[in-house]
Amino acid sequence: MGKSDFLSPKAIANRIKSKGLQKLRWYCQMCQKQCRDENGFKCHCMSESHQRQLLLASENPQQFMDYFSEEFRNDFLELLRRRFGTKRVHNNIVYNEYISHREHIHMNATQWETLTDFTKWLGREGLCKVDETPKGWYIQYIDRDPETIRRQQEQERKKKQDLDDEEKTAKFIEQQVRRGLEGKELEMPVYTELNRENEEEKGCLPVLNMMVKRKDYKIIRSAVKTPYYSSSSVLGQNALKMVEGAVKRKESAHSSSQPKEKKKKSALDEIMELEEEKKRTARRDYWLQPEIIVKIVTKKLGEKYHKKKAVVKEVIDKYTAVVKVIDSGDKLKLDQTHLETVIPAPGKKVMVLNGGYRGNEGILESINEKRFSVTITIDSGPLKGRRVEDIQYEDVSKLA
Repeated sequence: MGKSDFLSPKAIANRIKSKGLQKLRWYCQMCQKQCRDENGFKCHCMSESHQRQLLLASENPQQFMDYFSEEFRNDFLELLRRRFGTKRVHNNIVYNEYISHREHIHMNATQWETLTDFTKWLGREGLCKVDETPKGWYIQYIDRDPETIRRQQEQERKKKQDLDDEEKTAKFIEQQVRRGLEGKELEMPVYTELNRENEEEKGCLPVLNMMVKRKDYKIIRSAVKTPYYSSSSVLGQNALKMVEGAVKRKESAHSSSQPKEKKKKSALDEIMELEEEKKRTARRDYWLQPEIIVKIVTKKLGEKYHKKKAVVKEVIDKYTAVVKVIDSGDKLKLDQTHLETVIPAPGKKVMVLNGGYRGNEGILESINEKRFSVTITIDSGPLKGRRVEDIQYEDVSKLA
């Protein structure tokens, strides 16, 4: 077996090496050839094919750079759209996944020198939403596909139509209920005693035929009598159960001195309660609000700002805030992961940051240290005066 054989150890090792990613400095973008070492790259640069490519590029270098830049941009945005959609993601994560493809366009052949320059360019061109944080640059793809926009508009139109139908149905039900209650007074139910019509007939047990009306709730008893032969009789057992039920209802009615009147809820009230319950259970992954006091927990800014309290002055893209340190007056731009809420003493004003009562101001009533929760009383809006219990520490913060 010769050295140049296809199955020789050297040939196999060379094929294994050529499969993986190689060093960027030994890659020729013009010829799209990857060399494994410095000697191979040097030989390639001296080759006739490479010299021909250089002569072609020297005639119009801007054209080649624009071509490579456009290819890099299209491939990068396609990966961002397909892999992450419209989610907010770190630009380095997308770039690392992009360069894992062996045949990708290298950035040193484009008009951008660094990934940061490319990220800023995407923001200026309106292709992505970009924001800078202490962790680096984050990007979010803006989907401007006509089909996607049409689908979103169709969903919004359908949602609005469903809401209109629900409102019309609720109003119609409310009108029907109001029309039915006009000129009528609710009558209290009348309970009658269960008396034997004939005391002498002790061998017979009356079978009650109960007919309950909605308005007067009167029990109409029929005079049908059936001989009571034994306890095993099916008819006798059914009659006994019906009599026991009537006696229990009478006792329960007499035991309650003041019967409670249950007000029947209208369909509109039930819909409002369902909407309020949905809103109460809805949570978001962002919680920053202006004019609240927070605490800086990151150590990347040094001990000068660690554990210092600050006031949120401005919220940027829901996840980032410009804060002003209370002690020094310095202004910082921080991500919400580097901040935490501040729980004041009872009696102070707070703001709810998440959940169904998000955005409402209130007064702190008490603190439950075992459950890491607080109890507040809403002090603003249509829910003013409502007492809310068991709100977690991270969902409420002190007001400035």
